[in-house]
Amino acid sequence: MQLSLHADYALRTLLYLGAYPNETIATKRISEAYGISRNHLVRVVQTLAETGYVQATAGRTGGIRLAKSPDQIRLGQVVRDAEPNLVLVECFDRATNTCPIAPACELKGILRDALEVFLKHLDGYTLEDLIAGRRQPDLVRIFTATGRQADSTSAAC
Repeated sequence: MQLSLHADYALRTLLYLGAYPNETIATKRISEAYGISRNHLVRVVQTLAETGYVQATAGRTGGIRLAKSPDQIRLGQVVRDAEPNLVLVECFDRATNTCPIAPACELKGILRDALEVFLKHLDGYTLEDLIAGRRQPDLVRIFTATGRQADSTSAAC
């Protein structure tokens, strides 16, 4: 199983915001820290705002911040919200299924159960678990170093 970039970036965005819980952060800053497309990140932020994880403020001085406490953000739910189409195999989607053995195959049920176990496991963790203790200052240090590299790179261009 592989998460889409959309879900991956959603989790990374929340992790970044969790490292700076009291700040409003520009999407440019997050995209530079991770080296990802700002345009793609804007779509991810839109999903996170629509599902209530972040508050977004438009404009030059705008940005995003967490809309919930990190201990209220369950990772499994974030994945569900960012991956609306969790189709592991073709037969999960009746409309497009062309697999000839689907009527006699038990694999679909096994994979569906595995997906549920995966999501339930993620539900056992919150954003708070990812930033607790020394992790938050360590993340800030990494993001700060990454931001300096991005600033020096963009200054040279």
